[in-house]
Amino acid sequence: MNHDEVEGFLQSVGGRLRALRHEHQATLDDISDISGISPSTLSRLESGRRKYTLDLLLPLAAAYNVPLDELVGAPQTGDPRIHLRPVAVAQQGRTAIPLVRHYGGPHAHKHVLPAGPADAEAPELHTHQGFTWIYVLFGRLGITAGGERLVVQAGEAAEFDTRLPHAFSNLGDQPVEFLSLFGAQGERVRVKAWK
Repeated sequence: MNHDEVEGFLQSVGGRLRALRHEHQATLDDISDISGISPSTLSRLESGRRKYTLDLLLPLAAAYNVPLDELVGAPQTGDPRIHLRPVAVAQQGRTAIPLVRHYGGPHAHKHVLPAGPADAEAPELHTHQGFTWIYVLFGRLGITAGGERLVVQAGEAAEFDTRLPHAFSNLGDQPVEFLSLFGAQGERVRVKAWK
């Protein structure tokens, strides 16, 4: 890799850092508290006015829970495998596996929600900016959104505005698996059909 290619990769790091912070709906102060890097240094890193060093990038990779090579947009090293890292979601023991490796546009995840006891408490409702689409691969998924409750079974899909209070629950005695597409900031999927 030549010097110009290295510079090209480094110039994109600031935008990646800013996109990650917005994706996490965090302020500079929030990331400062997690990483130990001052808000002014974070701002200069995001704008490209500060050199990127390992002692700054390593805490940021940890704060955003992404590998360092993904944080800096490093080129592939010859290993063609995609190493998706499952993320354990605190609520209900759900596991989410990211299916895309980019920072802009809709995010795709595969979710596995374990079966729970029949008398489990209702899941906690959450809200945030965006819009989501759900497709159930296996099992029966309960979706609560905006006061409505919907049962979505394998092969069925649903969509809703995530500004509505919402939660997911497993309605079966086996894990439920589903795909989600999430668009932040009002991004919507454009559906096309054959005529």
